[in-house]
Parts: sequence; C-alpha cells; structure tokens
Amino acid sequence: MAECHPVGFQWVMEAKARGAKVIHIDPRFTRTSAVADTHVPIRAGSDIVFLGAVINYILSNDKYFHDYVVAYTNAATLVSEDFTDVDDLDGVFSGYDPETGTYDTASWSYEGVGEHSAGGGPASAPGEKEQGEGATGGSEESEQSESDRGAGHELGGHGAALEHSEVKRDETLQHPRTVFQVLKRHFARYTPEMVQETCGISAEQLLEVCEAVTENSGRDRTTCWVYSVGWTHHTVGVQMIRTSAIVQLLLGNVGRPGGGILALRGHASIQGSTDIPTLFNLLPGYLPMPKVGPHDSLDEYVGEIASPDQKGFWVNSKSYMVSLMKAWWGDAATEENDYAFGYLPRLTGDHGTYATVMSMLRDEIDGYFLLGQNPAVGSAHGKMQRLGLSHLKWLVVRDLNLIESATFWSDAPEIETGELKTDEIDTEVFFFPAASHVEKGGTFTQTQRMLQWHHKAVEPPGDAQSELEFFYLLGQKIRARLAGSTDHRDRPILDLTWDYPLDESGEISADAVLQEINGFHLTGDKAGQPLNTFNEMKPDGSTSGGCWIYTGVYADGVNQSMRRKAGRDQSWVAPEWGWAWPMNRRTLYNRASADPEGKPWSERKALVWWDAEAKKWTGHDVPDFEIGKDPSYRPPEGASGPAGLAGDDPFIMQADGKGWLYAPAGLLDGPMPTHYEPAESPVSNPMYRQQANPTREVFPREDNLQNPSGDEPGSEFYPYVFTTYRLTEHHTAGGMSRFQPYLSELQPEFFCEVSPELARERGLENNGWATIISARTAIEARVLVTERVAPLWIGGKTVHQIGLPYHWGVGNQALITGDSANDLFGVTLDPNVHIQETKVSSCDIQPGRRPRGPALLEYVAAHRERAGVTTATGNVQRTPPEDADGQHARSVHASNHGDEAGHPDEGSR
Repeated sequence: MAECHPVGFQWVMEAKARGAKVIHIDPRFTRTSAVADTHVPIRAGSDIVFLGAVINYILSNDKYFHDYVVAYTNAATLVSEDFTDVDDLDGVFSGYDPETGTYDTASWSYEGVGEHSAGGGPASAPGEKEQGEGATGGSEESEQSESDRGAGHELGGHGAALEHSEVKRDETLQHPRTVFQVLKRHFARYTPEMVQETCGISAEQLLEVCEAVTENSGRDRTTCWVYSVGWTHHTVGVQMIRTSAIVQLLLGNVGRPGGGILALRGHASIQGSTDIPTLFNLLPGYLPMPKVGPHDSLDEYVGEIASPDQKGFWVNSKSYMVSLMKAWWGDAATEENDYAFGYLPRLTGDHGTYATVMSMLRDEIDGYFLLGQNPAVGSAHGKMQRLGLSHLKWLVVRDLNLIESATFWSDAPEIETGELKTDEIDTEVFFFPAASHVEKGGTFTQTQRMLQWHHKAVEPPGDAQSELEFFYLLGQKIRARLAGSTDHRDRPILDLTWDYPLDESGEISADAVLQEINGFHLTGDKAGQPLNTFNEMKPDGSTSGGCWIYTGVYADGVNQSMRRKAGRDQSWVAPEWGWAWPMNRRTLYNRASADPEGKPWSERKALVWWDAEAKKWTGHDVPDFEIGKDPSYRPPEGASGPAGLAGDDPFIMQADGKGWLYAPAGLLDGPMPTHYEPAESPVSNPMYRQQANPTREVFPREDNLQNPSGDEPGSEFYPYVFTTYRLTEHHTAGGMSRFQPYLSELQPEFFCEVSPELARERGLENNGWATIISARTAIEARVLVTERVAPLWIGGKTVHQIGLPYHWGVGNQALITGDSANDLFGVTLDPNVHIQETKVSSCDIQPGRRPRGPALLEYVAAHRERAGVTTATGNVQRTPPEDADGQHARSVHASNHGDEAGHPDEGSR
C-alpha cells in the first residue's frame, strides 16, 4: 500500500501512530514492509493456505466472536447431506464433471433448499467444451468459437439466489452438517506445518499473525484486511478474497468501524467503472446482462436474479431495471414493449477481454476501442494481444500519449522477430488525444464507494477531449447516419435519450449526466424531481435512474458529491464529505455493528443502534437497514423481499440475510476456498492430487503453451517463481509515467529482483543482465540483487522468487523502454470473474541478454523442446490414488480443465 497507494497509506501511518499494529504479508520486502511492525514473506499464490490456517486457529481455539457468528452468519445453517468436501474427493467438491471441468452445484445447497433455488444444476464455465472435445486437446485451428460456448455464471453481479429462505438451523452449532462444523473439518488440515511446507512461513510467524488478529477483534476491537487488486489476479483470486471474508466474519469484523476488507484500486475511479461498468457481463448497479435463450422477457430476466419468494432487496430488481430502461430510452420504454428490454444486447458466451482477443485472431472482430488501457503491455501474453490487434480492420486508441497499443504496427517486438511486418498489417489505427483528469470535470468513485466531484482545472490542449464529449459526439454522428432508418435493429440507437445540455464552458454537462444516473420521478406531483433513495424506484415506468445504487447522489436536487465540509465541523464518520453509495452509507451492512437486540456491541465501536423510544435505527452512519424495522421483528410466513428479513438479519443483500461462511450458490469453483497451486508452479500441491483449480479457464493453443507444473515432466526447466508488481514512480502500463522525464529518471530501466542465493546459483551479477524465460517468450532485465526477495523452504526444497515490475514496454515513443513482464504470462483465468493469473507463474532465469530477432523464437522453442512443452502441458490429468488392493480409491478423476476469460467484478456487494 505504501508503494502503490502512497496517498492513502498516510492514514495507515496515522493509525500506527495511535497504536495500531501493521502486518505486511507479501513475497517481497517493500516500502510497506519497511514501516510495518511485521513483514511475513509468503510464496506467491499460496495465500489460501495461510488464511486457512488463520481460520483453523480461530476455530480450534474458540477465538471466534460467538454471538456475532451465531446470529449474523450462516454458521448454524445445515448443509445438504449430498455435499461432499474436497478431502473425500482428493481435491474436488461433489458435483464435479472431469469431462467438462465444471460443477453441478446442486449438492452444495442448504438442507431443504431445492436444487433450482440454490443455484443448483450445471455451473457451466465460460469455456465449457462441446461434447467430444477433450480437456487438454484443441488448437487454434480446431478450437471452436468462444462465442458458441456457454456463457457460464454470467449472472454474477447480484447476490446468489435462494428460492425460499426457510432453512434448517442448529444454533448450538453442534450438528455435524452445520456450516460451522463443515467449515471446521474443511480447514482442519490447514496446520502450521502445512503453512511451512506450502507458504514458507514459519509456525512462529503464523502464530504471531493469528494472535494479533484475534486479540484485536471481538466486542471492543476490530481488525481490517487490506489487499490490492493484484489479489484478484490468480486462478483462485475470488476464493482468496472469500477466505479473508471468512476470517472477518468469524471475528465479527464485517459491518463494523475499523473492520471489513479494503480493496485498493489501481486507478482513481476503477470502483466507478465496475459500478457503472465497463464489464461485458454487468449492467449498472451490478445488474447482470441478459443472456440469449433464458431471458426473452423482462420478467424471465428478473425472475432469475431473485425469485419472488426470496428475501432481501434483490427482489426489487425489476424496479431497478425498469428505471434503468427509462433512463436510457425514455418515452420509447413502455409497458407494452417490456420497457424496451428487447433493445438490450444478449450474452451468447464469454465476451471478456481474452475471449475477444481469441476472436480477433480468428478474424471475427472488425474494430476495437481502447480507452485508458494498453493491452500490448498491460495484459497477459503481450504477444497474443499485439497479434490480435494486427488482425483488426480498425483500432481506436484514446490516450494521453502514443502508447504501445497505438504503435504496435511499427515497433512491436514481433516486428523485430519477423512475426509481423508493418507493410502487411491492414489495421487502420485512429489515435484520439484524451483529456487528463485535471482537464475535465465530473466524479471519481474511489475505494470507499465514495463519489467525489472534481472541477476542471485547465482546458485540455489541442484536440484532446474528455470521454464524455468524445462519446456524446460519436453518438450524435452515428444517430445522424441512421436518421430515417426503418431497420428494426437501429431503433435502440435512435430511441436513446441523447439530449444532454451544455455547461458554462460549452461542453456536455457532467452534472446533467450525474442527475440522469441519480434518477427522477416521471409522473404525478413529483414529476421532474430527483429521486432521493433507490427505495423510491418503481417497476411501472414512473421513475428513471441510470444506476440504482447511485440514487441519492442528487438527493433534494443537490449534487451531494460536491460536499467538502471540513472534518472539524462534522462527526468522525464525515458524512458530508462527498457521497458514498448506497444512500451515503460509509460502512456496508452496519446493522452488524449492533447486537441482535440493536445495542452496540460496545460503546467503543458504536456505529448504528436501535432507538427504542423513537422506534427507528440511528447512529453515526446512515443505517444499512430498514429504518423502522424493530430488532424483534420476525417475518410472517411466506414474507419475501425486504419484509422477509428479520430484525436481526443485517446482510440485506443476501438471500437469507446472513454473512456467508459457506456459499451454497453463486460460485463456480466451490462453496469454500481450498488450496490449488497456480496454473504454472514448480511446486506440487501438498494437499491433494488435484494440482490446480479444476475449473480454471485455459486456452490449449499452440500460441498459448503452458509451462509444466508440479511433478509434471519438464517442470524442472521452469524451476523459479516470479511475481509482478507496481513501483511508486510509475503508473500501471507506463502510459502516463514513461513519457515523463522526472519519473523516467527516478526509475529508468526494467529490472528483476533476485536474492543473493539465486544470483550465485545462476551466475547473475548486480546491475548486469538476465534473461527470464517462459513457454511463451523470453525477456531481458537488469539484475538487482537484493535480500528483499528471500528464498523460501517449500516442500523440502528451496524455492526462489523473482520480482518483476510491469510498467515497461518496447514502443519507441516513450522516453524509456524495456521488455514487458506481462509477455511472460500465458492466458489462464479465474472461472468466476474471468481475470488473468498475472501475479504468479514459473520461469527460468539465465545470465546475459536475450537473443534478438528470429533468434529469440529459436531460443524459446529450444527451451520448450527440452521441457517437452505441448498443448497438453499445464493441463495434466493426475491419476487417482490406489487402495491396498490396487483398485482406484473413491476419488474424482479430476482433470485440470477450464477455459476462457475477461474482466473482474470487485465492487459488488
């Protein structure tokens, strides 16, 4: 956090000055480690084992917050007797199909909850193979189109559905099938010895962390876990964060001040770009994109988001959806045409970033827009990204500088190797200069879900435009071209409400857009007035709203995001500094900060509480609960929606009102986290014969070969672990920093961090050159010999880790250039959110500079040949264990299968 988020880190230092203990868990010793009380070096990709051991310690030593856990989590809920855990199936959960690499999740349900109601049935991964195609087969020629494949669990933004909420519970927590007992058995094998063997963390270090977080949790104290979004960049990224959530729920650290899990965003408004998303599978406010087939009508669509019998606020999704349609299509969205629901595009499969690149390579994509992204440098498998761009007919790049993705046709590494020739690339590139953040006005939505208005400081130079102006004018031009069209497919564009006023500087008013996002009353006495809360939204077309969770940012006709009241003039919660969604709540699920009777767990940690005299919830924060719902309220039989939540059900977006220690629905790779090795790892999984996440998404292609892993033959040729990271002096893929002389001077050259021991083992010299090799390519870097990356003792052998910053690229426009660390990675993805594994992989490292030109291809190919790399490596099937009679023991023959990819969803409630 000190390295990558230095402005925010000042508050960590403030907390430390007041007595807070700071523990930093990271493969490298960084600027954060230097000021932390404790640094715990960990092998990249082994986080679930470490966190699982913390859970085991909490449960084994009765350190959990008993009253919180029983009342506010699903610990007491009984799991279906059909569920079988990974320990009994050698690394997979019940319902796994090794032929498709997917789960039928019906057996994960609560007891008494029907198959459909808990999201049961086949959980098809986005890369599910058609019948007859093997898990490890396929090539670029034989691989079927990703667009023909199942869309998988694309209804991923909202809470997982439970058709009814009358679950069976044992609040003594003693029944063997309570979530509590299932969880206890599941994490029992996550011992200090397993942590030492898997993570390289000593028992003493583990105990120090366990004691610190448990002693600082409970009625009077809370602990916060902070991660950067790199934690999502794993094939088990969602489950890593789930493990942290389990720790926090067990310790009572969710919904309370000083608790929670803080996701540090990589840019100023990344939270905003998931709330009002740039993601293919989400609509604003985490409403899912409809799919071809099951969502022919609006009612079918909202019925899959939440059954009418379900508890919680997702039952009101029709109100949110109809209001969105009215914001987009106004008078053209009527009850007669299903509020223009038919105007929305439908998902036919995985349409994420990496699936799109594969489509480019098959010449299925004509054009592409790049805004604030530089995939030629910043995405996994840079070569595949650049080759994909070369197949386009046109490419639009909007950026501050001529980044590598705009100039790939002239300076990509593949030009030097001969894989691309400039005069044979037909892609027409349009570069549009973009206004920077100080050259445009509008809102940022930051990590805390807070919208903050920023005013334009200076005019953008030359032809540079804001995104708002660019897309508004582009929309005008498209609509002008289509004017008079009678083609049905043009109606969605022609019927859009595209009528924004100009501000005082003559540009499109960002304030007017924010008002549209907030929403309005459209009929009755309040017609034309802004909505004050999302509870005012209606399913009958009488309200509009571009993003239901943002409703209230323009409450009372005031731009709430502009507020800047000084801290000394308001409470410690600072409710009048900006505006946080939803409804200006600064802490989500803050009903959990009070006990079941509505009293604060302690005065020290009081946040909201029940005022019995006034018969309403009150406190320092806006209550994240129905304001007048008495803690003693119990829903009548058959009640649904918000009325179905009891007065002590704080998790109002969950189908049962509880925090989920165990997820009976909603995930593709298991109801509980379990350790799998990274897709490319020199370490064999010590816990199961299943090496890697069996549902991970892979692309077994000749241009996406994978390093052998674990005990697979050839893994010894890629014996080291490498991880990527950011530097304070640079920003993401370098498009803003490598073009600045001062920042370039501070960090002028791409480098690799290696330990003194690894330097001796491979003959590397400080400030010399090293070549780092994977199955895809080889890159060169200056050598920095440092004790900041210490060797770890893993599974009876020394495992070295190499640190690589990912800011450099070889384009000829920047002031400084260098090979891209992301070129080393292949494309392998988390099955839930389609995000790439770019925080950990295996490699080799050799002294000296890499070959140039075509010799580089020969060098990498020779290394692959020695390792025996084929399209099957990295996708090995592991033989089930045999019993004493030589017969196969009861075990799923789990092939390491999965398939495809795209973008994360980190901001969802």
